Amino acid sequence: MSSTVTTTTPTVPLSLFPDGLKTSGQHAPDYSLVRPYEDFPKEITGPTVWDAAEYRDSPERWTHAFTADEVAEIGAASDHFIEAGTPLTGITKAHFPLPTLSSRMNALREDLLNGKGFFRFRNLPVREWGLHKSAVAYMGLGTYLGYFVSQNGRGHVLGHVKDLGEDPTQTHKVRIYRTNARQFFHTDAGDFVGLLCIAKSLSGGESDIVSTHHVFNTLQREHPDVVRTLVEPNWYFDRKGEVSTGQEHWYRGAVMYLETETERPPRVYTKFDPNNVTSLARFNTGPDAKIPPLSDKQRYALDVLERTCKELSLHMILEPGDIQFLHNPHIFHARTAYTDYPPGSLDDNGNPRPQRHLMRLWLAAPHSEGGWKVPFPDSDNKKRGGVQVNDQPPKCPLDAE
Repeated sequence: MSSTVTTTTPTVPLSLFPDGLKTSGQHAPDYSLVRPYEDFPKEITGPTVWDAAEYRDSPERWTHAFTADEVAEIGAASDHFIEAGTPLTGITKAHFPLPTLSSRMNALREDLLNGKGFFRFRNLPVREWGLHKSAVAYMGLGTYLGYFVSQNGRGHVLGHVKDLGEDPTQTHKVRIYRTNARQFFHTDAGDFVGLLCIAKSLSGGESDIVSTHHVFNTLQREHPDVVRTLVEPNWYFDRKGEVSTGQEHWYRGAVMYLETETERPPRVYTKFDPNNVTSLARFNTGPDAKIPPLSDKQRYALDVLERTCKELSLHMILEPGDIQFLHNPHIFHARTAYTDYPPGSLDDNGNPRPQRHLMRLWLAAPHSEGGWKVPFPDSDNKKRGGVQVNDQPPKCPLDAE
């Protein structure tokens, strides 16, 4: 097979990129490596396929509450990092030693990549530590999983899921995580996504996840025509204006792919956000249309995919101090709509209630370091995926902006 899927990570100025690495950004696939429906398995087996019923009543199988000793170890590493004065954008595993917890984090990485693909930590003392130390602790833990990639055109490698009052119907320019609207089942543009809960909403904002491979098996049994539609590389994805010089405002690809050049049977890999598909009307309507509109088959596939994900999903509630980690290639996730506490609300101790707030990480796992071999030109870039606009340097704001 072609080796064009492999690229090297370019050298970048340390003055802009403190860890020496730059996010690769949004790319179209290498179309010569995109496989037709006939090459896909009829059924997937193994630990990446799970039914929500296996875990719904057994949270101990996917949850670990940090012990007092573990919190102390994380806290000490965070304090040391802060005292050293290294920019948060430059944090690496070497800057965040975890003598005891490192083995747990290494095992977690393997389970996320090749096992069930999701996990929840509890008991990080975010209220006590405040935003800065909590962010350092969170990103320090993230260094054991992958490399931070930028989540938007402003270079945010520490993202904030918070309602900023933006209009969720303006999907061509508004990212839904900056609103309180429901999020449909989707993947993010990194290998791993992490969410640290800083504050909850009054109601809603709860998480749903599903094994993409369980969804695939179900669709192959009940709607093979939908799978055929999803694997065809004739879907267009909106970059939502976050484009580098010379880039189109969209790229063409599939919803589901097969891995490339693997020693094991290739796995089904998913890369999809429906809001980046349905937001392209400005380019596919009218006399000057540049790309085709969604076909009836594609609209039907979107409906069946969302409905199937919802039927098979595992519901999860994140409390302050919880961290959820997911592996996007074989886990879809969604969020219910939510309502924040009214302005001026006080908690039981008379303190102001903060807005719902989650810190978000996108982390990359290049294929030479155990990540999945995907049919994209940046498959072995250390910071593959993400959103990169020209040479925008990384930023770690401690709150939404």
